[in-house]
Amino acid sequence: MRMLLADQGQSWKEEVVTKETWLQGPLKASCLFGQLPKLQDGDLTLYQSNAILRHLGRSFGLYGKDQREAALVDMVNDGVADLRNLCGHLIHHDCEEDKARYMRDLPEHLKPFETLLAQNQGGQAFIVGNQTPASSHLLPPTPTLQISFADYNLLDLLLTHQVLTPGCLDAFPLLSAYVARLSARPKLKAFLASPEHVNRPVFGSRKT
Repeated sequence: MRMLLADQGQSWKEEVVTKETWLQGPLKASCLFGQLPKLQDGDLTLYQSNAILRHLGRSFGLYGKDQREAALVDMVNDGVADLRNLCGHLIHHDCEEDKARYMRDLPEHLKPFETLLAQNQGGQAFIVGNQTPASSHLLPPTPTLQISFADYNLLDLLLTHQVLTPGCLDAFPLLSAYVARLSARPKLKAFLASPEHVNRPVFGSRKT
């Protein structure tokens, strides 16, 4: 969410909740599902990370150019969510045997994203189709690259895995180039280098 907002040139006010405040109870009780994050956008209050991402995607035109692309963006985002949940469970439940199995199977988890990139302009674009032709009677149609909210979610997950498992993308040249390409976007690059991002635990509230 922060990557998306920063890359789109948006400002936001963040309220960080300490563990002590959360354990006191009233704040948790006020949250619809008893958990954070929470987004307040005007008079709209949203919970659930992926619901917030989809809302931001719709708000900033980051949901594909048509219904077909929107469906593909949803598919990618759900795939990212599945892998994030699996990795998060292992981090929060310290079982070395399960972690070893996860590391062994990680290439199979990453392979679908490499495949999707390969199917989209040979991996030189974003994770989902990105051409919005600009027509002119003088010039031929020019494709305009358009990122989606799923790209930010996937980038965050891949950056996290590069911290947890350096070299995990070595066997995936398209994913490696994708991470480098997106991380070099000027506004996103500035955010990734900022203390706000650098000093944040790599996976939720746990320092791993």
